[in-house]
Amino acid sequence: MKTLAGLLFLLSFMVVACSPSPDKTVSSNPEVRTTPVQVGEEKTQNKLLVVTTVAPLTNIVSNIAGDRLEVKGIIPEGTDSHTFEPRPSDADLLSKANLIIANGLHLESPTEKLAKASKPKETKIFELGSKTITQDQWLFDFSFPKEKGDPNPHLWVNPKYAEAYAKLAAQQLTALDPAGKDYYATNLKNYLQRLDALDKATREIVASIPAKNRKLLTYHDSWAYWAREYGFQVIGAIQPSDFKEPSAQDVTKLIDQIRQTGVPAIFGSEVYPSKVEEQIAREAKIKTANTADDELPGTGSANAIENTNPEHTYIGMMANNMRIIASNLGGNPDLAKNLNTGNVVGPTATK
Repeated sequence: MKTLAGLLFLLSFMVVACSPSPDKTVSSNPEVRTTPVQVGEEKTQNKLLVVTTVAPLTNIVSNIAGDRLEVKGIIPEGTDSHTFEPRPSDADLLSKANLIIANGLHLESPTEKLAKASKPKETKIFELGSKTITQDQWLFDFSFPKEKGDPNPHLWVNPKYAEAYAKLAAQQLTALDPAGKDYYATNLKNYLQRLDALDKATREIVASIPAKNRKLLTYHDSWAYWAREYGFQVIGAIQPSDFKEPSAQDVTKLIDQIRQTGVPAIFGSEVYPSKVEEQIAREAKIKTANTADDELPGTGSANAIENTNPEHTYIGMMANNMRIIASNLGGNPDLAKNLNTGNVVGPTATK
């Protein structure tokens, strides 16, 4: 009996010793996460997603959204937004969007088509440009002739319209996330102060340019709404409405126009490199310089929360444009040097 009792005691001890302790239990559920959550990762995963299109819009919207929402731009910087064809990965991003903010006015037609096919049913597509001006305010020009029906969509190049974009974005973000109303209102107030400073500096720069030189010949028609606001004349654009190179007849006509108007420079774009532009400049004996309408200066992210470059912003792009225009048309580029180009939120946020 003693031997049997001892054997039972030994077996019970072995069972207890071999049983896993509570803190070492491994779940058989394959969905259990075994890697640690990174700091801030869980918060990011829970944020509502706002998808935008071109970089200036992404930067404007993200300055209002701050860190309460995740803002993702689809169209890469330096890409022709008129002809950009979305990638398969963009459909996946759009399928997760809680709000889609585009420019409209037929700028991003392929992207908007994909958005309508991919987005959740309840997700709204909001067009900033279409809500900023009415149809009677549309402008048509060389790259955007009236007979084709597509108006010039580059409203944001005009800082006053950028102010309208910021206000509309704040309204849409508040509707999406009502709890952030005060946060978005504060960011909007701070950002509008920056845009107002940009507007005032632009008017001073324009005033410094001799009246006879307040003319623009561009490669791509993107300055129409800016010119209307600040008293410039756009005399033409090199790029035709099909976004191909101009014909020999177009080139001859532009050279004659340059000689008649006395415009001092052609303003091209790094997005649209063209040998024809250089040919026209040589034959007409004028300068060339590159401006930008949807590519932010230097490197960085268009998203204000992710960006570490204080010049890689919408305001930075416009300040740089003003320096280039002033330098080539006889104005004072130094009038732009005191502009605060940083974002109002994120790593480059400054007072």
